Amino acid sequence: MKYVFFLCLLLIPAGPSISQIVTVVDKQTQKPVESVVITSREPHESTLTNTDGQADVSVFSGAEEIQIRHLGYITQFRSYLQLQDSHYKIELEQSSMNLNQVVVSASRWQQAFSNVPSTISVITPEVEALENPQTAADLLELSGKVFIQKSQQGGGSPMIRGFATNRLVYTVDGVRMNTAIFRGGNIQNVINLDPFATEKNEVLFGPGSVIYGSDAIGGVMTFLTLTPRLSITSEPVVTGKAVTRYSSANNEKTAHLDVNLGWKKWALVTSISTWNFDHLRQGSKGPDDYIKNLYVQRQDSTDVVITQDDPLLQIPSAYSQVNLMQKVRFQPSGNWDFQYGFHYSTTSAYGRYDRHNRFRNGTLRYAEWNYGPQLWMMHNLAATHKGNNLFYEEICLRIAQQSFEESRIDRSLNNDDRTTQTEKVKAYSANLDLVKALGPKNTLYYGVEYILDDVSSAGILCDIRTGSETAGPSRYPQSTWSSMAAYLNDAYRISDQFSLQAGLRYNRFHLEADFTDNLEFYPFPFASAEIDKGALTGSLGGVWRPSDSWIIKTNFGTAFRAPNVDDIGKVFDSEPGAVTVPNPDLEAEYAYNFDLGITKVFGEILKMDVAAYYTKLQNALVRRDFQLNGQDSILYGGTMSKVQAIQNAALANVYGIHAGIEIRLTRDFTLLSDLNYQKGTEELEDGTVSPSRHASPLFGISRLRYQHRNLTLELNTNYQGERSFEDLPAEEQAKDEIYAKDENGNNYSPAWYTLNFMALYKLNDTFSISCGVENLTDQRYRPYGSGISGAGRNVVLSLRAQF
Repeated sequence: MKYVFFLCLLLIPAGPSISQIVTVVDKQTQKPVESVVITSREPHESTLTNTDGQADVSVFSGAEEIQIRHLGYITQFRSYLQLQDSHYKIELEQSSMNLNQVVVSASRWQQAFSNVPSTISVITPEVEALENPQTAADLLELSGKVFIQKSQQGGGSPMIRGFATNRLVYTVDGVRMNTAIFRGGNIQNVINLDPFATEKNEVLFGPGSVIYGSDAIGGVMTFLTLTPRLSITSEPVVTGKAVTRYSSANNEKTAHLDVNLGWKKWALVTSISTWNFDHLRQGSKGPDDYIKNLYVQRQDSTDVVITQDDPLLQIPSAYSQVNLMQKVRFQPSGNWDFQYGFHYSTTSAYGRYDRHNRFRNGTLRYAEWNYGPQLWMMHNLAATHKGNNLFYEEICLRIAQQSFEESRIDRSLNNDDRTTQTEKVKAYSANLDLVKALGPKNTLYYGVEYILDDVSSAGILCDIRTGSETAGPSRYPQSTWSSMAAYLNDAYRISDQFSLQAGLRYNRFHLEADFTDNLEFYPFPFASAEIDKGALTGSLGGVWRPSDSWIIKTNFGTAFRAPNVDDIGKVFDSEPGAVTVPNPDLEAEYAYNFDLGITKVFGEILKMDVAAYYTKLQNALVRRDFQLNGQDSILYGGTMSKVQAIQNAALANVYGIHAGIEIRLTRDFTLLSDLNYQKGTEELEDGTVSPSRHASPLFGISRLRYQHRNLTLELNTNYQGERSFEDLPAEEQAKDEIYAKDENGNNYSPAWYTLNFMALYKLNDTFSISCGVENLTDQRYRPYGSGISGAGRNVVLSLRAQF
């Protein structure tokens, strides 16, 4: 039925239109400015400029106020008549102190940052081109507000405001990426995204459940990939970019190409990226506890422990990755827009480095502990219509299907039995989002959502001597997880200085799990489990703008996380000597958050922003001691292990502050700095409290940037404060493979810094070259909670062609 619906849409006739082209240029250089957002409220229209700085503005005919916005430029307001008087040419004046950039993550629709009560950080392609992040996790770290944990080089688990993993939401082109097997431990799904193929990234801080549903407790990460650009003339347009890059610390060899081909009504964009990373070399100056100069090699049917020639190499950490994207756009008229996107990403198998650091009986515990290839594929079809009727001014129907595959492969040292557990998820989603202006001051955002995750899991035991395979225990039960929801979000502008935004969402979630396949391996007292419950969340926020240079925001919001398949049905070794088993008796956890943000601009010289927040998590899903058939310990992986399970058994609190500053020292020099402090506590089983695992230590980034004509130079420093043994979460204190040792021989996370230099030079309108040296002083450091050290001194060289 849904395919018939879309076929009917495609057959809608397109009416004639007359194009009127506006050109937007930089006032100083007179060069075109791409991706300028042009919007109006009456009529409700928006468009973007192309690579030539041009856009068709005929749809704005008669508009009394048209907003022209671009990050790094002063926002302009023109009527359509004024555009005509200027001969459809707009000159934008540069300003790093702009408060009016456009964001989409607050409501799924374009809104001015100054009207949104939530704190939102935007990462632009210009920053990506200068900083050269290797993965999407590294890209998020550039915000200066997101802490990244890594268990291996092929990873990156964001931590935001004391929450991580399944308490954060990832979206790609409006589609939820979270699945029913997102776990409470660290995850690396974000590396499936291609930094080269994104045109904008946003991070919303704090609860986002009203718009995004379950898991949106700590924040929402929004990735917007390249949009196919139509031609605004009768001639087809061909644009794109090609990038190649080398990094010395891991012998990175990366290549990327994207091409856009656009006509008046049809447009295509194709993107391909490949990465190849060798074993990562850590720095020479730092804790010796981070050095592991041993690894296992299979020789003549025997496991042999090898001593490395270079002790600073972290073996095994090498991996490779390929990403493909194909998008098609059809715009039969100014009111209809159809976009289809295909995304594919796969990695090679790669070692989980922290598990390779575990010792038993004086030697390495594992001969193998690897993740198999991590695969992600998505089909995404979106139909958008602009209308002026009783129900909406703009409506978007988005239907998506995603496939995920991941596996874990482990084998103990001198043991011939290899265990492989493979998980596959088929994720289906449908979102209907609408926006309706109820007047010049009131805008309603509302919609419905349906999600279905189909989880299959299998285990295989292989005798590597004979190659014989038998069925083994799976990580998860065969399961389905579904969610149905409706939401309503109202933005009301009381005056030019004050606006309110309030929202409400009701979510129904359902889970069915079948444990039959695992009953022969584990004596579960149940063969199936079912959860069918609901959750109600809301938010209320306000923005006060005393003047054009002040923004004061406050927001109160609730959020929830529904139990998923990972919570209810997983069997795994959570820590040495402990095994986590299924628990079907779970309910949703709820978060209550309050935050206050202040941004002040002092002329064209200084910009300061401060955000403080407090979050209370009730009925928290945490791992606690448990019994299975009356037993508090069972034999797992050949080791007698304490039984644990996920339970609604804790109260957690997180509070913190973020401070940012931007100083225009001279016309060409700018100083930027972001600093984050957070503290979290979690209730333990005995009633005492422990530091929260995902509340990071003090961290930040400071940048001194020089920009003159075609040259950009930057000297920056990343840093993290110490996390002492006493301040480590109880569950982290025994992880010898991750942390360094203090003077008392206890585990702790030392403070560290890196000093980095980056340069970008535009040779001409087509070619640019960027280079840099990261970790100039060759520090050996490891971000808190990470199982692998960061790169030592790293020389980066990249060549980019924009056409």
